[in-house]
Amino acid sequence: MKKWMIYGANGYTGELIAREAVRRGMSPVLGGRSAKKIQALAEELSLNFQAFPLDEHAAEQLEEIDLVLHCAGPFQLTSEPMIQACLSSKTHYLDITGEVSVFEHTHFLHTQAVERAIILCSGVGFDIVPTDCIALKLKEELPDAVNLALGFDSDSGVSPGTFKTMIQGLGSGSMHRKEGILETVPLGKQQRTIDFGRGSRSAMGIPWGDVSTAFYTTGIPNISTWIPLPKSQIYSARLVGSTGQLLATDWVKQKLQKLVEQKVTGPDHKNRASSPAYIWGEAINHEGVKKVARIQTANVYDLTIYSSLEIVRRLLIEKIEGGYYTPAGLFGSSLIEGLPGSGSFELDTFYPS
Repeated sequence: MKKWMIYGANGYTGELIAREAVRRGMSPVLGGRSAKKIQALAEELSLNFQAFPLDEHAAEQLEEIDLVLHCAGPFQLTSEPMIQACLSSKTHYLDITGEVSVFEHTHFLHTQAVERAIILCSGVGFDIVPTDCIALKLKEELPDAVNLALGFDSDSGVSPGTFKTMIQGLGSGSMHRKEGILETVPLGKQQRTIDFGRGSRSAMGIPWGDVSTAFYTTGIPNISTWIPLPKSQIYSARLVGSTGQLLATDWVKQKLQKLVEQKVTGPDHKNRASSPAYIWGEAINHEGVKKVARIQTANVYDLTIYSSLEIVRRLLIEKIEGGYYTPAGLFGSSLIEGLPGSGSFELDTFYPS
């Protein structure tokens, strides 16, 4: 029987995943930095636990672990030491990040993963499974696409971990990919109107993880990522962007993160159940032919539970060549359609007049 670990199981999303894993009859080892917090949850769920920091000795804690699902953010700070531990112990590595820098770093380690015969796959949650799958679906529908836009619309609340990740990225602006190269864009500069699935709305470009991963999934050279926002909030975001240097200071980030720890608890079950997500994508080729795809999914946190556990399940039973993968690169565009709460892709084609 293969052993796997949820590291960061005492966090909001990690705990949700752990509880659902047990409900499905799975038996992960719970891991984290706080022995007190991890032990309490492990005893409640009748699971084994290991408490250890992500330092130079972390690999020793993974010697008998076949796969780690890393849920302890901010991933910009925690992913690199965990990946190094997994490379040393020959342990498959998954995480639920949405951070562009983490995706780029994980991709950079492809050769090492091949040599160690392990899978490295960042973003096995809402960040970025549904958008990665819709990107691949559009590539399949329009193989010669040169422009790709992706986005989502959801009324979901925000967990403490997500807030901390957002704070960590303050001052960095937005981002897109142009002719295969990642470029920073001032926050609020990218604006357009999009129908994500609930009617046309004003939208703003954001530095979502797909500007990294969708390029590796599809090879499409120009990629942007979007969320709906009222025009007044887009204007406010542009003003916030102009104060980026202040927001980027460690002092400001530390103050904001302490507030999150004190004030933010994350959306409850009722909120999650009533807040589905609407995923949208658009691909265009040189001739101006446009393909648009949409799909409705479960709430962003519930989808993270479902997608991460499905990818864990498959990797524990399937033999796949080692290396870096995106979620859709591992299991195809149909991965999202098979998850609880997901519909089927809806596709439209538009031709230039």
